[in-house]
Amino acid sequence: MPVDPYPRPVLDLLAAAGDRPVFEHGDRAVTGARLLGMVRRCAAGLRAAGVGPGDGLALLLGISPEAFAAIIAGYVVGARVVGVRPGLPDAQLRHLLSQDITAAVTDGEPGPGDLRLDDLLSAPDDGGPLVLSGRHDDVARIVHTSGSTGTPKACAQTYAAMNAAWTARPESWPPAIRELASRLQRYLVFGTLSSQVMMEYGILTLAAGGTLVAAEAPSLPEAIVKHRASAGVITVPRLYKLVAAQRATPADLSSLRALMVSGSPVQAARLREAREVLGPVVFHGYGQTETGTISMATPDDPPPSLGVPPDVIDISIRDASGAPVPPGQDGELYVRTPSQAVGYWGDPEETARVFVDGWVRTRDLGHFDADGRLHLIGRTRDVIIVNAELHYAGPIERALAASPDLAEAYVIGAPDEDTGEAVHAFVVPAPGRIPDFDALRHLVRERLGAACVPATITVIDEVPAGPNGKPDKRLLKAPG
Repeated sequence: MPVDPYPRPVLDLLAAAGDRPVFEHGDRAVTGARLLGMVRRCAAGLRAAGVGPGDGLALLLGISPEAFAAIIAGYVVGARVVGVRPGLPDAQLRHLLSQDITAAVTDGEPGPGDLRLDDLLSAPDDGGPLVLSGRHDDVARIVHTSGSTGTPKACAQTYAAMNAAWTARPESWPPAIRELASRLQRYLVFGTLSSQVMMEYGILTLAAGGTLVAAEAPSLPEAIVKHRASAGVITVPRLYKLVAAQRATPADLSSLRALMVSGSPVQAARLREAREVLGPVVFHGYGQTETGTISMATPDDPPPSLGVPPDVIDISIRDASGAPVPPGQDGELYVRTPSQAVGYWGDPEETARVFVDGWVRTRDLGHFDADGRLHLIGRTRDVIIVNAELHYAGPIERALAASPDLAEAYVIGAPDEDTGEAVHAFVVPAPGRIPDFDALRHLVRERLGAACVPATITVIDEVPAGPNGKPDKRLLKAPG
């Protein structure tokens, strides 16, 4: 018997929830049955507007149960759902909306031809079973990468791939996800549901029997205290700020059981500090927009490992020529996941470079340790070319961060008349410490050699972050 297309697993979760609250928004507590009714009305409204299989559907929505329902309804009618992050520059927004978009839905001020979310919700609800129109090989959603290593790319994921994901199916959860799910009683959502990470953890919360809790102003730790949140997603800079705030003026975080760190690696010393200050609540996830979750470290996994990848994830570690490297040796990670993207929408050249014979080139470097845990050491493109020799930024940053004087370290390359490029370091001091620049240079020289020694070291309060909250080294500029 053919398997129903996505979002059947999500609809089943809402139906099973019945009268249980699944989404809190301000003073409202929306039950599974009510949210399912919103999905039916939104789907009817989309179909009345002529939106169907294969059509591009842009969603310019905030955080609300109605926005969640509109997203799921987009999949019900078989559209290609494109989430739009709030705050995009006009030029980027126009570019995104020009890419084969049939209709756009907004909960704000509508533009010419836009569909209003309130109008969709005014469609009749017959209360009957939803007819799912998604075609397995059609693109179900477009998720844009963060752009932290260049221009954001539009990752295309099919209905078949979304149906293969284990997020909504507890029987398929790997051990780390099962441990995380047990802590998702009240999951804090903020920013935008177009975020792949925010939405996927939201679906996981529904499957775990928890409640999504909307936070209009997600300042931490205030939002955790106000909403009695048990879990939330946090970027690395936000994690560091939360730890500092808890050291200075501790808040009552007794409800907190899980913080899912995403977007970029956490330096081992800072992860240990976070666990010391916040308790055993930090889950360090690793994944990409192209692949979904690859691995996750639970609070019991020793830093800086990223835990043991699930059995359904294939990882091949290869050298620069694409050949597998011996166990324990560093190389580039090639990954296969059940729910990975099929390529980049409208970009066949980049698709051919990254999606190779069924594998996704992550452009990340790493290895497995003797216990099967995954370790990352940097990115293949995060390099500094000194005297025609490539030196990866990751090992230099880790060498610097090994100093007890430092909380964080970041390095970039900049043109140099003598060596082509030179290393420039930006460091965040550990609380109460004053970095010794000579000692830091000696540390790097002893570990990695003279070519990796920073030409300059600049003390900063914090690393600059991009619009998505991730550290953005492109905003760091070498002195002079």
